[in-house]
Order: sequence, then C-alpha cells, then structure tokens
Amino acid sequence: MTEAFARLGEWMTVLLMAVALGMDAFSLGVGIGMKGVGRKDAVRIGATVALFHILMPLIGISAGQYVGDLLGHLARYASGGLLLLLGAHMIFSSVKGSGFQSIDHRTLWGVVLFSLSVSIDSFSVGVSLGMFRSDLLLTVLAFGICGGLMSLMGLALGRSVGPKFGEYGEAAGGSILFTFGLLFIF
Repeated sequence: MTEAFARLGEWMTVLLMAVALGMDAFSLGVGIGMKGVGRKDAVRIGATVALFHILMPLIGISAGQYVGDLLGHLARYASGGLLLLLGAHMIFSSVKGSGFQSIDHRTLWGVVLFSLSVSIDSFSVGVSLGMFRSDLLLTVLAFGICGGLMSLMGLALGRSVGPKFGEYGEAAGGSILFTFGLLFIF
C-alpha cells in the first residue's frame, strides 16, 4: 500500500510539472490566437509543441542521469536548485513582460521556433527528473500531452481573452516549479 501511495505521488508530481511547463505554451498560444489562427495551423502548432515537449525532456533526462551519477547525493540539491531557478525565471518573465516577438505561425520555421521556445523549460526539468530516475515513459508522455493540449487551449482562447491572462498562466506555472524546487531541496 505504501508503494502505491509513492507511485501516486510520483504521478501527481509529474502531472503538475507537465501542467506548469505547458503554461508557457498556453500563454504564448493566447498571444498567437489573438492574432487569429486557423484550425489547420492550430493543430500543426499543437502537434509540434507536443513533439518538442517529448524530445526536450528526453534529452534533459539523459543529461540528468549522467549528472546524477556524477553528483551522487548532491543531485537532489542540484535538481531542486534548477527548478527554483526555472520557476523564478518564469515568474519574473511574467511580471516583466515576455517581450514576445511576432512569429509567423503559418511557416514551418515559425512553428519550430515557437515550439522550441516553449519547450526549452522541459529540457531543464528533464535534467532535474533525470537525476531522480523518474519514470521515463510517464514523464515524456505527460509533458507532451499537456504541452500540446495547453497550446491548443491557448490558441483557442486567444481570441476572447486579453493578453494579461496568458501572463498570469506563466506566473502560475513558475510558482508550481518553484514550489517543487523547494520540496526537492527540503
């Protein structure tokens, strides 16, 4: 029974992190959606974001496992510190303003740039999770599904929601990652 609770705790942690990381895709999706985006473009953007939210943490987890082996028991503090920094950066960016520059979402290069920009955080979290030897399949699927769905939600809501809502979403995601960083350390 104790193992079942531990497994449930791991799933909840990964799900909350996936949602927190998806906030970037959501907030930038709101911005693009406010400019107008067709269904075909929205599906292409959502699928590409989902793919990048799978690839980036895979790369990060591999790097994290290597770093975890090097750091040993200090890996806990290093991964917690990474989450603290990432969460603080997301909060700061939402308060300061993202300085979002227009990306042409109708071009392949624009979709790739957008997807990469909202998935970079997934790499850092992947490094942290790699130090803990988390469930690889669960992690990357949760990150991919949440990233793709949240970008679609942001695109869909962009027409009816003001830009401030997206900034609040990024701040909320940063707060979640910051909290997990504290929990990892203490």
